[in-house]
Parts: sequence; structure tokens; C-alpha cells
Amino acid sequence: MRYPLDCEARFDRTLLFWISRYMHSKLNSLSNRQVKDPEALARIIGSLRRGVDSIESLSRLAKEARNAGLIGINTYFKPLEKLYGYLTELGLASMREIDEELVSDFLASATAGLSDATKKNYRIAMINFFGYIDKQNAEEDGRTHHYGIELKNWGGLAGKRGTKLPSYMQESEVERFLETIETYPFRADVAARNRLLIKLILFTGIRVGEALQLKTKDLIPDGDVYLVRIVGKGNKARVVMIRRSHIKPYLTEWLSLRRCESDWLFCNKKGTPLTQAYVSRIVEKILMQAGIRKEKNGAHMLRHTFATMLYLKKKDLVLVQEALGHASLDTSRIYTHFDKERLREAAGVMDEIAKK
Repeated sequence: MRYPLDCEARFDRTLLFWISRYMHSKLNSLSNRQVKDPEALARIIGSLRRGVDSIESLSRLAKEARNAGLIGINTYFKPLEKLYGYLTELGLASMREIDEELVSDFLASATAGLSDATKKNYRIAMINFFGYIDKQNAEEDGRTHHYGIELKNWGGLAGKRGTKLPSYMQESEVERFLETIETYPFRADVAARNRLLIKLILFTGIRVGEALQLKTKDLIPDGDVYLVRIVGKGNKARVVMIRRSHIKPYLTEWLSLRRCESDWLFCNKKGTPLTQAYVSRIVEKILMQAGIRKEKNGAHMLRHTFATMLYLKKKDLVLVQEALGHASLDTSRIYTHFDKERLREAAGVMDEIAKK
């Protein structure tokens, strides 16, 4: 049976689904000559077929499979467990945002200090995993997404690649993007919703998944701003702010139209939450109409734009970390690469010596 590439509403749930499906296939294909407890293995396979609710649950099943005698299972699972943590920390919106360069970046960081043999195992696990998805994904119209991950240029100790700089909009592009939001021909029943949602992401830097999980009670008026209560990854709560003037007209109109289940702030015409893939498609269409081309045109690029602007204007890395909900300051540090003033200072460090 084939499944849509973005088969869940949230990216982390979709990635977990694909890893669990892949592990199910490996349990059925690995040599079982050393299996000591066939009944335990049957239970594990049944659990994977029904689905798991967290990466921790999947890790426990992999450990149980190894204890049952499938020694080789960790060769495939451990790299994917680390890949899950890496990709969910990036806050991607869709499986379509993953490409070979991103996988190479992951391998470079995850295998630093490991033996050549282990690096080779990581590379093989990545190729096999994305090859499995290539064969198992299909949309309703029959179209499939092909990753074609080969990693021919990734050579373990040689050819390591650093962290990839994220795509973001310049100030002039942000202005053009905002103008296009106002003029884009949305359907009348969703225009206010879409403009509210996109501006909320762009002006606060929250993840797409965090925005889609908002309830109406999470927007709290406080003077000239709204306090927005966010529950991020790992159920970590934080608060961000947005000027009321940026979203008040759209919020008022959408609240008069919305018919959502469970007090969701954003939903589709059925009353259920929107998907991250849908939001990314909207953003891509607006960018296209605005004549803005980026390497990554998805909705997550709005978060990178906010973070870049915040750092360039405030020069406060801790503020970036707190606003974006990063677990580590190292994750936020990537935005210092866009600080031209600091780079200009570095460019002049030899000036006095050169004059002499």
C-alpha cells in the first residue's frame, strides 16, 4: 500500500510514520537466524504495523527487536533516530523540503568523531530509508515524489559540509511579499484566515506546526499587542508577541466566519486543522506572484526571515533563541552569518598592518 508523502498534519508525525513503516519493512527482511524469541518479534512487528506515537516508543521497539535476536536492526534505526531529532529541530513544514544537501549536512554533523565503518553505515541507512519512501509514496492522482538520494559526493572523513545557510527574504522582498498578500486572489471565505495565518508566522517566527496548533484562547489582547501562547517541540511553552494592528482586521473577520472543531484558531471547511503542506503551497503561490525566488520557497522560510531580521536589527542572539524557541543557542547562531557589519569589521582587521 502506498501513502501520500505528507500523510500527517504535522511534519514530525509524518517523519515518524515513515521511519516506523521503514523499520517494519526491515524487521521483515533482516535475517532472523539468530532470533531467540519469535513471539516477541511478532508482537513488535504488530506494534509497528499499528503505528507508534513517539520516537521514544519506536526506540523501545527497536531495542526489544535487538534483544529478541535481530542484532542488525540498530544499524538502521540509530541513524534514523538521530535524523528525526535533527530534522524536527529544523522545524521543516513538509517532507518535500528534504533534499540530498540537507541529508549531507546531517551526516556531517551526526558522524563527526565516528569511525569510517560507522559513517558508512549511516550513509547506507540514509540511502535505504529515502529509497524506501521513493517506492512507497503516491498521491491520489498517482504522482510520486522521488528523492533519489545517492550521497556519491559524501565521503566520510573527506568532503564534510558545514551547516547550510537558510533561505530568507531581504527587507525589500518582505515589503513586496506583504503587498502581494493583500492583493492575492484568495477565495472570500478563506482570505482573512490565510492572511492572518501567514502574517502571524512572518511577524513572530513561530513554526508552521505551532501556528496550526493554536486555539482562539491562545491569542490574548494586551494593550497594543497580542500575547500568543505557543506550545513548541517537547511540549515546551513560550510566549511571543505581535502588534494588534498587523492582524486585528483579519482576526475579527475570520472569527466571524470560522467553524472549527475543538476551538482551533485555524481550520479548513470541514472544521479540522489545516496541514503544513497546504500552508507551504499558499506561501509558494504568493512568492511566485510577488516575483520572489528562493532556494526553499516553503512556509518555513518565513521563520528564517523573521529570525534573520531580528538578529540584524537587535544583535541579540539570546533574544533570537527565546523568540524562536530553540533548545540550544548553537541552533540560533546560524543567523550571525548574515551580519554584514560584523563581517566588515573582520575585513578591516589587517588594515593598520597593511598601511605599515
